Amino acid sequence: METDSMDCVSSTGNEIHHNGNGPQSYQFSSTKTHGGAAAAVVTNIVGPTATAPATSVYELLECPVCTYSMYPPIHQCHNGHTLCSTCKVRVHNRCPTCRQELGDIRCLALEKVAESLELPCKYYNLGCPEIFPYYSKLKHESLCNFRPYSCPYAGSECGIVGDIPFLVAHLRDDHKVDMHAGSTFNHRYVKSNPREVENATWMLTVFNCFGQYFCLHFEAFQLGMGPVYMAFLRFMGDEEDARSYSYSLEVGGSGRKLTWEGTPRSIRDSHRKVRDSNDGLIIQRNMALFFSGGDRKELKLRVTGKIWKEQHSPDSGICIPNLSS
Repeated sequence: METDSMDCVSSTGNEIHHNGNGPQSYQFSSTKTHGGAAAAVVTNIVGPTATAPATSVYELLECPVCTYSMYPPIHQCHNGHTLCSTCKVRVHNRCPTCRQELGDIRCLALEKVAESLELPCKYYNLGCPEIFPYYSKLKHESLCNFRPYSCPYAGSECGIVGDIPFLVAHLRDDHKVDMHAGSTFNHRYVKSNPREVENATWMLTVFNCFGQYFCLHFEAFQLGMGPVYMAFLRFMGDEEDARSYSYSLEVGGSGRKLTWEGTPRSIRDSHRKVRDSNDGLIIQRNMALFFSGGDRKELKLRVTGKIWKEQHSPDSGICIPNLSS
């Protein structure tokens, strides 16, 4: 992203002026989600202290490279050292214990043992208490509520994972994302050359309200034959919890306005998946220039919005918006 191509001016009450890429210093109290703070390397996820099963059988099934339980196919070297099929590729077909070539030897006895056992979810150290038969375990882990979240920053291919408090700190400290408290916002996006769509990439702001965190995205990309601008909100949590909230976005100028209202998508859905589904406020370039006024050669968009929590009436089942943060 070219740092001088687009500026973001934000307001969540009193207007706050800043450059969209400048470092900010804010402190939020972390919201405790599934487990405690998790470390942030894809292959080294840690969490709150938990007691792992420690029988000799479980130890035999632990891959010496990734330390996860092994499933068929389980490979072994000529000296009998074992490892999982995923790590066999990672170690370039060399035994990590004795450095001998692995070949294609399968440890059939250990595979039969694995198929007969009930194993803990690999996210047990993040708080998941579930134990599953071999064939059910992998399916559960792909949907486990305790699995770590991926970094929601869309401006780079960031491989960091962790729980929500960790990712909030990561966004603030490492990506220098702007942090704001409150459920309403007022952003002004300025770009000197709106025809250079490829240079007007991602803007991200994190909001803290209702004890939760939300990511507001604004970006330009090519849709069909022409460029468009898009704003959408993602919820830093699971999809089920995201359904408890709604948000609205509005952009306008010259006596006209566009509005969008919807439910924030969970950050379990990738940024690209949400964007490609067009689930947000989409502004065609000609309309964006019309809203900008003037000679239509500079983009000046003011996007306002609010977040609210839906409250269900226990008697009628009707949703009642809760606009207080």
